[in-house]
Amino acid sequence: MPLKTHQDEQPALNLTPMIDVVFLLIIFFMVGTKFAEWESKLTLKVPQVKQAGALAPAPEKRVINVYRDGQIAIDREMVTVEELAQRLAALKQQYSGAGVLVRGDSEGAFQHVATVLGACRDAGIADLGISVRVAQHEAGQPHR
Repeated sequence: MPLKTHQDEQPALNLTPMIDVVFLLIIFFMVGTKFAEWESKLTLKVPQVKQAGALAPAPEKRVINVYRDGQIAIDREMVTVEELAQRLAALKQQYSGAGVLVRGDSEGAFQHVATVLGACRDAGIADLGISVRVAQHEAGQPHR
């Protein structure tokens, strides 16, 4: 069996392609920057509008409280289901993206909350939320 008497050359890293790519990227970004400068210097008369103030921020979600006995309060004022629907419809006309947060008493019947949700739907309110809180389980009892 013949023995190798000469050593192979160590592989060399050819940096030429990487340097070419870097130079091409530099040229690309330099040319792109020049075009952006030329475009902003074009003699173009843009349309004018009258000065307007800042856009009004979206109103916060209205909070509707549903008590254990079925009473309903919006903005801390007691209302009936019909009055609630009228107020929400008026709110929807003022701001199409109006939203509400329904807070129901945990000891009350869910039917009361469902009635309020139906009134919200009838008024056209699409942004609905239901308030809940995370239960704190005691040590030793399984978390369900």
